[in-house]
Amino acid sequence: MNIRESVAARTVKITGDQAWDMLRRADEIAVARGITYIVLHPASDGREQVLNHCLGRTGTLRAPVLKINKRFLVGFNRNMYDAFLG
Repeated sequence: MNIRESVAARTVKITGDQAWDMLRRADEIAVARGITYIVLHPASDGREQVLNHCLGRTGTLRAPVLKINKRFLVGFNRNMYDAFLG
């Protein structure tokens, strides 16, 4: 896997409007939820639902975030990574 860009989440905080601007262009967003994950589609699920799942308690984008083509993986869940990364 070739990593094009890496951003340190501790120093660069991505908040609501910035997160939505990045995530709204995705075809789908897989979000880790404990031992499971959910898949969202920004075009149909909308801003509020996407941000409710993708932002943490502090109002910043949850980490880690992987962007693969037009898909985002938000948070860490081994099953989610296996499903989308093989």
